Formats: sequence, structure tokens, C-alpha cells
Amino acid sequence: MTVSELEQFTAWIEDVIRRRGYDIDSPRGGGKSRLADEAGVHRAAITRLLQRQSMPDLETMRRLAHVLGIPVREMLIRSGRLTEEELPLPPAPDAHDRPGAGGAERITLEEAAAALGVPADQREMFMRVAGQFLPAEPVEQELPARRTRRL
Repeated sequence: MTVSELEQFTAWIEDVIRRRGYDIDSPRGGGKSRLADEAGVHRAAITRLLQRQSMPDLETMRRLAHVLGIPVREMLIRSGRLTEEELPLPPAPDAHDRPGAGGAERITLEEAAAALGVPADQREMFMRVAGQFLPAEPVEQELPARRTRRL
């Protein structure tokens, strides 16, 4: 790891920390201590990182990633510990593999309820509520104005 890599990583992580609401700039802001407490790491690890003295170890990175809501993969790549080639993303599912996309059949609300484990006595209510979020089916013929639904 070079000084430049540590500098780039620290600049990025500082920005993330600030955006997450931790006051790391004022001496009495308490942001460093709060971040360390929430991540379950020693405050000295946070201080060394922010003072650009050392890169956190793997466990500290994992804990910080969790608290900051960042994928561990991104932390490892941005820190220079691993490259994107060494830590590839899983392949995206083919559009034809997803229900409702690329001509594949969509599952019914009944099938969704069963797949989600909705109890049989609550499936009707599940289907009524979930059905409200589905796009309207295309209307084959024009309805008279008095019969159209008001929103």
C-alpha cells in the first residue's frame, strides 16, 4: 500500500463518515468515539485512519462497512487490498430469467403468497393489498366515461 492509496481511501471514507452524520471535524463533536462505539472497534483505530497513519485491518473494515452501510467489497477495493478482478460481482441474472421480464411468465399473487409463506387464512387479504401495487392490465376496449375509475 502506498501513501497515495491511504490518502485516497481516507479522503473517501471521511466523506462517507460525514454523510452518515458523524462529526469527525470538531474536537468535542464526539463523532470518532460514536463511530468507534457503534462499530465495536477501538477509537485509536479510527484516529489512526483519519490521521492517515494506517489502514484498518480486515475486521475493522468489516465493522465500519456494516455501520456505514457500505458493501465490504467496496471497502476492500477502495482500500487497495483487493482489486475488482480479485473480488468480482456475481453475474447479473439474464433478463429472461426474471419473472415478468423478457417474455417470461409472471407469477400470480397466489403463487407469490405461497412462495412467501403467507398463511392460507391471510392469502386473500395479501392478494388484495399486493394487487394494488401491480400495474394495471391493458384495457381491451374503451369504457364509457361514467364507468371509469376515479383516483
